[in-house]
Amino acid sequence: MNNSNAHFERPRTAASLILAAGKGSRMRGYDGNKTLLPLLPRARNPYEGSHPILVEVLENLPPGPKGIVVHHRAEDVRRETSSMDCTYIFQPVTDGTGGAVLAARPFLRNLEEKAIIITMGDVPLIRRQTYARLLKGLEAAHMSVLAFHPEDSAQYGKLDVQEKRVQRIVEWQYWRSMEGHMQQAPCNAGVYAVDRSALLEGLDALAQRPHDVRKQRDGRWVVIQEYFLTDLVEIFNAQGLTVTLTMAEPWEVMGVDTPKALAEVQKIYRLRQGNN
Repeated sequence: MNNSNAHFERPRTAASLILAAGKGSRMRGYDGNKTLLPLLPRARNPYEGSHPILVEVLENLPPGPKGIVVHHRAEDVRRETSSMDCTYIFQPVTDGTGGAVLAARPFLRNLEEKAIIITMGDVPLIRRQTYARLLKGLEAAHMSVLAFHPEDSAQYGKLDVQEKRVQRIVEWQYWRSMEGHMQQAPCNAGVYAVDRSALLEGLDALAQRPHDVRKQRDGRWVVIQEYFLTDLVEIFNAQGLTVTLTMAEPWEVMGVDTPKALAEVQKIYRLRQGNN
């Protein structure tokens, strides 16, 4: 497939795929699905309260079909979102973000929408207008990556951008030793808008690119195979497809993976609610 000279149209509707399979292993003292943590906590217990993170994500996404990839506490996710007309996709093995989207291929194939948004279930502050701008990026590309400039790039992947096109996403282990433009490059927020046909073809290639990852499981180190969704950028470029970027504010793309991050997101959400 090579659509580098394709005529693009503005997507009128979009389907969304929300990745919500994770446990949140760094959330000390919490064994639930981290996407169900509350944005409005009760006094003295940040893990209990109302308005789950995932519900806010779903409410901010553009109109259209929504699929949720589940694994840990899948029934809890179903129960909390049962009124929101979602499709649930079980990821048998937690084998990375790419593995989550690979598990969703039957859902993606059955859609009529040409545009897909892929987002994380623990990033609740992304505004509706930001998703709309990300989607608008498909007017001139096959994929648009949501990017941002944090105060501290920490362990984020960075976008290798040349002539306004994203060539690849470089993980922090590698860009830290690079010189030149990569030091000032925007970071990857892990949220994407993608042309559905291009995505399905790209996933066939992604399925052939597992990575060996060393992780600690049950107190011992093991090597497992994972699929990285970020590999799609290189796959698309190799196929002659166009990948661009859409910028977001750093506070919008904060993910909830630690108690400190949860407290910060809850604070920002409360302040923004007061300003609306």
